[in-house]
Amino acid sequence: MEAAGGSLPEAASFAWRREPASERTLRRDGKRWTAWTAWVVGLFSVPGLILLWIEPWTFPVALLCFAHAWAVPSLQARRGARSVVAIRSERSVSGPRIEERVALGLLADLVGHRDRDRLVRTGLAPHRGRLGTWLIGEQGAFLVRAQGRFGTRRTFCWCVRVGDARGLPAADRVAHLLLAVREDEEGFATVANLAFSGARWRVLRHLDAPSREALLGC
Repeated sequence: MEAAGGSLPEAASFAWRREPASERTLRRDGKRWTAWTAWVVGLFSVPGLILLWIEPWTFPVALLCFAHAWAVPSLQARRGARSVVAIRSERSVSGPRIEERVALGLLADLVGHRDRDRLVRTGLAPHRGRLGTWLIGEQGAFLVRAQGRFGTRRTFCWCVRVGDARGLPAADRVAHLLLAVREDEEGFATVANLAFSGARWRVLRHLDAPSREALLGC
């Protein structure tokens, strides 16, 4: 993925099949994911409640219904959380040690002094954009946005990777995606695939400690 001329050329190839990302589309997609989650919870919870009302001794079956109501949204949140790969995480693809150290140093300079320590600790590069706060990994990115009257946090999990990144140090892959976000935030969100959108706590449950620290800091 490369940025040029203030926009991502890859975004043009999606123009005929996908609406460009914007504040409006993010709000719409967030509502759709909320509606989907509510539908799944209701789909499994209502039969369980009916069973308990008809015959309390059916509580083992009702409990199974309630377990499904919890598990299905949780599995979707896990899928979204795993779409983002942080530097030095268990799924990180590292190159030679010296190259990785040099690339990480250059990336630290790119994010600036304010976020350097956070990047080194968590393996995710932060960027505060117009759409919200981004946390960018070597593969995938989180977008955290405030929503509602009380400013609760909604997390969008995007699945995206650098094309033809074979042999690139992990930090260089992060730098490519970070530059793309800085150049064309809406284009980046248009090209990337939305794997999950929901409450931040749903995603936090499926992250390792460093990534959890990064997400809690947004």
